[in-house]
Amino acid sequence: MGTILETNQHFYEKLWSKVRLIQPSKFNTWPTIEALSTNAPTRLEVGPGMRPRLPIKGTHFADISDAALHHLKASGGQTHRCEIHHLPFPDNHFDLICALDIIEHVQDDVAALSELCRVAKPGAKFLLSVPLFMHCWTSFDAIVGHYRRYELDELFELLKSHHLSIDQSCVYGMQPKSNRIVDWAMNYIEKNPNRAFWYYNKIFMPIGLKLQKPLQFESGLCNLEGADEILLICSFK
Repeated sequence: MGTILETNQHFYEKLWSKVRLIQPSKFNTWPTIEALSTNAPTRLEVGPGMRPRLPIKGTHFADISDAALHHLKASGGQTHRCEIHHLPFPDNHFDLICALDIIEHVQDDVAALSELCRVAKPGAKFLLSVPLFMHCWTSFDAIVGHYRRYELDELFELLKSHHLSIDQSCVYGMQPKSNRIVDWAMNYIEKNPNRAFWYYNKIFMPIGLKLQKPLQFESGLCNLEGADEILLICSFK
């Protein structure tokens, strides 16, 4: 059994080397992010892979995937191969920081968030998303390299200790009702990775993009009934 970093490197390098780059404007996060980016000349997205959400041109992207960084650079991004704990930027540098589905992948999430805050300007905006509730844990979490799911008290304390306040939030993902479906899909990925990634890229991802619904942000903490993931817009003080 390798480390959580090795699990993530193995899975995502294989995944991103076999899929195409999707432009940020294709995602339902775009209206919100486009508005935030207008007033954010310096921007950083950590761990975007081939699914960046910030405008590519002019944005700094930090990732551990060579395949993803190659395509992001070719599309006008400023790319950096590094881990979240060791960002190659000066203090107080960025107006907008995006880390969607990232900090749950690292063992030391306190150090990871501390490093993100180090490079943020006072008053910077943060876009963060995390999976919620350990009782929602499935084989999907293990395969994609999650280290944890967050309980709400744990998440609030993490944000508070890093001087991050929640401006808005919304439900961002739904756990399939049947764990059997999840287990079947993860088993297929393990046994037939090339074929599974082909289905993901050619069929499931295009369908998923077409079925996206507009995000429904609420002030502060949103209603999380039935949710298993949250998207947060935070201010850094």
